Amino acid sequence: MPKMIGGKIKELREERKITQEKLAADLNLTRSSLSLYELGTRKVPSNLLYSLSQYFEVSTDYFFGLKDD
Repeated sequence: MPKMIGGKIKELREERKITQEKLAADLNLTRSSLSLYELGTRKVPSNLLYSLSQYFEVSTDYFFGLKDD
């Protein structure tokens, strides 16, 4: 089963050794909100998905498993 969007966010964050606190602050989120997105408990809004793609320099398609950026 392909990784869900939250799993991809967590994977990118951990690969770059970024804490949840740092990423949340950089994206103007709370750490708890970011955690809910990573766990898949909360749906990632499209504007945040765009911000994440810019932050990590990947395409939005990457989060859907359409590209292997």
